[in-house]
Amino acid sequence: MDSMQKANSTNIYIIITAAVIIGLAGVFVRFLDEIWGHGFLFTSLSNIILIIGILIALKGVFSILKA
Repeated sequence: MDSMQKANSTNIYIIITAAVIIGLAGVFVRFLDEIWGHGFLFTSLSNIILIIGILIALKGVFSILKA
């Protein structure tokens, strides 16, 4: 497979889209603190979700760069 075709593979962009959705979920969890309180719980949970989203996005970006 040509490197340009591999870099433009749909699977890579699905991974990046999923990472963005996970990141948005992390931002949403951060704002749940205003509704229910428990600041440390929601802040910690949102940070973990955001880190997972960042790692998945980096995996997709490095897959493009490796191609």
